[in-house]
Amino acid sequence: MYQRPEKGEYNPYYSNYIGLVPKGDVIEILSNQVEDTIALLEGLTEEQSSFKYGPDKWTIKEVMGHLTDTERVMGYRILCIARGETVSLPGYDDQAYVKNAPFNKCSIKELLDHFKVVRQSTVELIKSLESDAWLRCGTANNDKVSVRALVNIVAGHELHHRNIIQERYFGSEQYPK
Repeated sequence: MYQRPEKGEYNPYYSNYIGLVPKGDVIEILSNQVEDTIALLEGLTEEQSSFKYGPDKWTIKEVMGHLTDTERVMGYRILCIARGETVSLPGYDDQAYVKNAPFNKCSIKELLDHFKVVRQSTVELIKSLESDAWLRCGTANNDKVSVRALVNIVAGHELHHRNIIQERYFGSEQYPK
């Protein structure tokens, strides 16, 4: 049933995300990777989770909020396109979403719990899709995209940001130990 998306099924911007997703059952990958992200971040102190590696960069809390917001948007797109929506779905400004959200007032535990619930919802939606729905294409942010591409974008987006957290946040000399 499941196959990786082909290049014409998504904007090339998302190639890096899709390329990060390992081969295998993407539903299982999504289910497992949320646990890996939680394990990576659940023990952070307030100081660590509020760290940003540059003046115009997000805190780790903001990264987690961004992951949750993006997953919600992508989940909505998956639902709409899988159900045959023909109207072009809007884009979203991730910078404005983070700027206007109270992520830094939340604990890292609250943000991780929130992310886990949203991921569970995404996985349940994906599991409910019939095989023909995976191949359906629609338009989001003025670009053609298939359901299976969106599912892979969700998985790759998390991996992308987890890599950034490990390399640029945890790898920074200024990161609080």
